[in-house]
Amino acid sequence: MEAKIFMARVADQSERYEDMVDFLKEIVEGSDKDVSPDVRNLLSVGFKNLISAQRSAWKTVQAIEQNKKYAEYSSDCAQYKDKISSELEKNCQKVIDIVNDKCLPRAEEDDSKVFYLKMIGDYYRYTAETASGSKLEEVTENASKYYQQATDASDNLKAYNSNKLGLALNYSVFWYELKNDSSKACEIAEKALNEAREKIDDMDNDEARDALSIIELLKENLDLWREEEGEDNQD
Repeated sequence: MEAKIFMARVADQSERYEDMVDFLKEIVEGSDKDVSPDVRNLLSVGFKNLISAQRSAWKTVQAIEQNKKYAEYSSDCAQYKDKISSELEKNCQKVIDIVNDKCLPRAEEDDSKVFYLKMIGDYYRYTAETASGSKLEEVTENASKYYQQATDASDNLKAYNSNKLGLALNYSVFWYELKNDSSKACEIAEKALNEAREKIDDMDNDEARDALSIIELLKENLDLWREEEGEDNQD
């Protein structure tokens, strides 16, 4: 097990993220109980890096496709976007299957359950970023379902728990970007911020380091969304 963890770290440093995910899959498959927080963090890093290039590539091609200078190539760009989207969907589903089949059933602590449920919601959301039609409806609904399950599982966690705050951050982004509901996004972000601020004096140094960075992101999003809502009301 330790050798697999070491090799996952080597693959990470080598930027061989498919290999990293394969090592991590072997780790979770070979364990009869939930993995440690350190391995969970490796899962988060490996999975995110596995799809980051495709997410970035899709956005780049979309920007070129929408540029009027290249209108004659728009259909070629659209086909290329579909290819990238298929690769992204395949990798996101790979992550979802690993977490749903191997990690979540072994999670006993609420903190761990929230981590995995949030992660499944995240990867359905990433799939939705490039999806369309019935696939978009399907993955958006799945993202919503798992984010809500994660929210329910987080009820007993401390308000400044980093997984609970990270969930509020990503769930609010889901409402803003996929549901186009800035009011609901603001509601989720504001609730998480207010509850965390009330308990901020109870945090130790490690908790504060993790929590405060997420709190700052929540605050930045909330300020931006409120500003946009104000502009819409003026219009």
